[in-house]
Amino acid sequence: MRLWTGWIGCSALALASACAGAASAAPVAPTDSPVGTIVARLDLERFKATIKGLTQFGDRRQGTERNARAVDWIEARLREYGCSNVERLKYNFAPKDPERPSGPPIARDPNLAVGGARYRGVRAPTGVNTDPLRQPDERLRALDAPPSIPGTREEVYCTKVGSVHPEEMYIVGGHMDGIGFGEAANDDGSGTALVMELARVLSAPDIRTDRSIRFVLWNNEETGLNGAYAYVDQRVALQGREDPPGSGKYPEPRWLGMIQHDMVLFDHGAPRADGTVSPEQRPEADINIEYQAKARQAEGAERLAWALYFANERYATDYPAAVGPHMTNTDSTPFMDFVPAISVRENERGRQIGAGWDPQWHQPTDLYRTYSDRDFLFGLNAAQTTLGAIAELSGAIITTR
Repeated sequence: MRLWTGWIGCSALALASACAGAASAAPVAPTDSPVGTIVARLDLERFKATIKGLTQFGDRRQGTERNARAVDWIEARLREYGCSNVERLKYNFAPKDPERPSGPPIARDPNLAVGGARYRGVRAPTGVNTDPLRQPDERLRALDAPPSIPGTREEVYCTKVGSVHPEEMYIVGGHMDGIGFGEAANDDGSGTALVMELARVLSAPDIRTDRSIRFVLWNNEETGLNGAYAYVDQRVALQGREDPPGSGKYPEPRWLGMIQHDMVLFDHGAPRADGTVSPEQRPEADINIEYQAKARQAEGAERLAWALYFANERYATDYPAAVGPHMTNTDSTPFMDFVPAISVRENERGRQIGAGWDPQWHQPTDLYRTYSDRDFLFGLNAAQTTLGAIAELSGAIITTR
């Protein structure tokens, strides 16, 4: 069983863009197949606009009014897209609740990253900013000031119902809450916008899928994956049940796979000797697809990861993918023992992000204006990767009317 593939060289197009010194308009994905035509419906400016729309609510910290207004905004956009069965999952959260485990039981060796990888090279300090005064923008500082209050939480999801096997489903997710007194543009406005873009494209009336696809925007990721754990707790036992009997309707189709997106904009390379990170997106940036080798569903998760890898080769326009076995600390973790679950992100979660590869992580600098068009194009390539794979796996076609 192959466990890991390393870096793959970037495309000639990406190198040409880098040599030109500026990112141009995103090239379209190949359209020589039905799935290629579907992937080509992704749009860089729409992707950017959705991230920008999310940042109007600041860091969207869970348990705040700004978080609740962001949930409302997301729901309204999904309804505009025509995504069917727009619903909310409700649960209760209080900080005094016992923390849920956010990863597999791996020894806390200081030489190991969370998730099991081994640190190498320069490590820059990382952490969560808790000081609002570090945010120089007074308007944003005031927006992010109200603290979290314990109580009921809500998260939105909608479903593309399969026409042949509505009782089977892939789950595509990203978390909409953030922390750090910024705008949470990348963590995880980028993943949220990616999922919403996939919902928009696949909800088009001329697209039909054999199997169902659910798009979920998790809440409470930053407090210990509580929104994703609540979904699993409430719905794992409901899988595949026809309700009402004989109706052909399945409120919770049987899970076939879960794909999580958590930070997809920033792959500027490792910290330099002085701990700083390059301000430019590196031309050899790659999209990290991770599964957890210690999960009960590791074998199926590895297969799902490689499905995305090969979809990236077919449909992504600029940046390649890499597969690794150390998925951890994101909303795919609660699913990984029940269903093949993977994570799509800008860097390896433990060894790279944990070593300081993204200096905006949980910081006041996680702002929309921090990122360049090349960064946003990198995120669009992550969207192309997942959309290509999920369209193939679900049997998506374009119908004639």
